[in-house]
Order: sequence, then structure tokens, then C-alpha cells
Amino acid sequence: MFLKDGQIGRAYVVEVLHLPFELERRLEALGMTHGATVSVLNRKGKGILIIKLRGSRFALGYNITRNIEVKEAGDERE
Repeated sequence: MFLKDGQIGRAYVVEVLHLPFELERRLEALGMTHGATVSVLNRKGKGILIIKLRGSRFALGYNITRNIEVKEAGDERE
């Protein structure tokens, strides 16, 4: 699934980032790496999310959240 489909109050594990090189590196510098846990704090319209990542809050737009593959935290499926 993609992060844009995340629900408020749920935690997700980052699987793959499908973003332009520079944006992908910037998010990785902020801690969004493979295996990082992301919590959805709020939704602001179509795919715009407020997330908590490694203790910090971030707002991500639809063009970013639709390109981040995640799985639910605790989900044992591969």
C-alpha cells in the first residue's frame, strides 16, 4: 500500500521510496529510511498527511505520499 492511504492513529513501516533522487535523499536525511516507522497524526485532504517520524512531525503532500510504499506496523506479510 502507499502512505497516501494511511489512516489516522495507525503506524506504518517504510518499504520503498519511489521519488526523485534529491527528494529521496532529503527524506532519508530526515530519517525516512527502509524499515522506519511512520505514524499518521492527521489527514488534510487528498493524500496530504501530518506524520510523526523519529520523534518529529512533518507535513507531506500528495505527490510525496503517493510514492512511498509502506506496510502496517506489526504486519508479518512480505
